[in-house]
Amino acid sequence: MNKKRILLALFLIYFVFAILLNSVGTVILQVINNYGISKSSASVLEGFKDLPIAIVSFLVASWLPRLGYKKAMLIALAIVACATLAMPLYPAFGTAKLLFLCVGISFALVKVSVYSTIGLVAADRKQHAGITNTLEGFFMIGVLSAYWVFGYFIDSDHPQSHSWLNVYWLLSALCIFTFVLVLFTSFDEHEAAPPDSSGPVRDFFEMLGLMARPLVCVFVLTAFLYVLVEQALGSWLPTFNNEILKLPAAMSVQVTSIYAFCLAVGRLSAGYVMRRMNWYPVMNICVLAMGAMVLLALPLTQNVALDPNVSWSTAPVAAFLFPFIGLFMAPIYPGINSVMLSSLPKHQHAPMTGLLVIFSALGGTTGSLITGYVFGRFNGHFAFYLTLVPIGLMLASLFFFKRHVDRNAG
Repeated sequence: MNKKRILLALFLIYFVFAILLNSVGTVILQVINNYGISKSSASVLEGFKDLPIAIVSFLVASWLPRLGYKKAMLIALAIVACATLAMPLYPAFGTAKLLFLCVGISFALVKVSVYSTIGLVAADRKQHAGITNTLEGFFMIGVLSAYWVFGYFIDSDHPQSHSWLNVYWLLSALCIFTFVLVLFTSFDEHEAAPPDSSGPVRDFFEMLGLMARPLVCVFVLTAFLYVLVEQALGSWLPTFNNEILKLPAAMSVQVTSIYAFCLAVGRLSAGYVMRRMNWYPVMNICVLAMGAMVLLALPLTQNVALDPNVSWSTAPVAAFLFPFIGLFMAPIYPGINSVMLSSLPKHQHAPMTGLLVIFSALGGTTGSLITGYVFGRFNGHFAFYLTLVPIGLMLASLFFFKRHVDRNAG
């Protein structure tokens, strides 16, 4: 196998999906402006993305090795290439729903395939860790790129313009290029050939068996609450910037890249911190800092006056301050995942990861739906203040998670 070419293909795949997955907030803003969709209705786009990820991730775990990782990647890229082409050709809210449905289904195929392929090309554990970290780094670069790529195509002077849809020609071309690269790259998957497998039915009952353990229940609740907050803020921050902070549409999207940048910095620095400190105080400090950031930044967003000539130098301070909540959020998710998986024998890591994917997807959908409803029914300030509820619950769930981890270790 040409390992460098395979890795290039994997990085490009993750880069493309990072842009598509994290464009939900931008698309929510644009469908509200373009098609007159209500905020509560637009919030369902998160569900069209997350629910297929949860459902398909569970279903593919048993049969994907038989299908083949390369074939799964090609199918996923072909699906999203067609879906992105449909966006400018058939501009409608229904097409946006179809796009994220396709992205969710495809990412479920990609996530299992990409991580499984890393195991085939890595020579040892250190190399595996290095490749995985680089892959996640590319994902965060894609997240950051999404805000600027979409922001470039948005016409702030004409909010109802469909010019932003031209970004999908670029994304479709990137999907096609990656498809061709994967197609003509040789994958040796003989080591991944499955033995007599237990099948999806037994896998399902193994997952149900894990859910009977208090440790697992508290863990999935904590993960659910975290993703609820992360997606509530990430999906609705562009709209918050536009409507509450009175920023132009393009700038509203671009400023949100600060949030993604802070998540990236937090994730990259978390490994260094977690190797030197106990995980529990770090998690508590992060959760408390999240709540403090909400209480500190949101009062600064009150009564912002419309400035038709607003620029980066004259934008409200809150536009730059509030996204820094991502710096404190970032270490929580990988931190609790690492603690949970290291508390289980290795043969239970796969069903545990399946549960994590399902509850993470449900948390993301719930966060976006609740925030969209409250945003539309009341206002953006109240919607974002409401995140203090799951943040407080997260603090409590971490306490019980720590207790059950210690009992499990004993």
